[in-house]
Amino acid sequence: MSKYSGPRLRVVRRLGELTAFTKKKTKRSRRPGQHGTNRIKLTQFAYRLVEKQKLRFYYGVSEKQLIRYVKMARKMKGSTGELLLQKLEIRLDNVVYRLGWRPTLPSARQLVNHGHILVNKKCVTVPSFLCRPQQLITVQNVVNIREKIKENLSKSNPSLPFHLSCSNETITATVSCLSSRNDVGINLKELLVIEYYSNRISTCISIYDTNNEYIIFYYYVCSISSFYSCTFGRAGFSRNCNRCIFSLFSKRIY
Repeated sequence: MSKYSGPRLRVVRRLGELTAFTKKKTKRSRRPGQHGTNRIKLTQFAYRLVEKQKLRFYYGVSEKQLIRYVKMARKMKGSTGELLLQKLEIRLDNVVYRLGWRPTLPSARQLVNHGHILVNKKCVTVPSFLCRPQQLITVQNVVNIREKIKENLSKSNPSLPFHLSCSNETITATVSCLSSRNDVGINLKELLVIEYYSNRISTCISIYDTNNEYIIFYYYVCSISSFYSCTFGRAGFSRNCNRCIFSLFSKRIY
């Protein structure tokens, strides 16, 4: 994710408490902005959007990354929402944060980016690295970093989730198994996130023209209703449709 450098308490006031995003507490209960004191009635779309934004800011992923995780979860057998959370929980930066080595997830991501984390004795600098069961996670032998981790462990004294085991003396951890829904550290309705993306993920549709001379592939990011409201011509989509974002490829049949 591109680094978010904006005010974090503003996000917390909008979405609610996000412990991994920031440890700061806000004294204001109203929404941010000029019209934050006005009462508004949230629509069904707004409920789903808030849950999706919670997930994004908590795990620090971009919109593109989150769509990729949703697609991965859809291809697997089981509950799509739980599988999505499982993929996000075993990211390396989130594992470092859940172990209590850093106070927030952005600082845990920085620890990974700077090359201080080893996975099976190999340096990994990719925060989105997906950990696997029985993998050993250690810290580079840098005195300042190890002292800061021990200091943070003594202050926070975190409760480890079931899928992680850690030794505070040697600062080593093991991923014992895949995470479950009860191990997730955020209060979230993941079903609303899946519903939000149900009509917004790219889909491929192939259409044959009347003379059977071309095969046209359309990749669109729009709802099903807006797709069927488009008018078709020989070349495909109507150029007047503003709700479809697509790329057009054609191939002649010989």
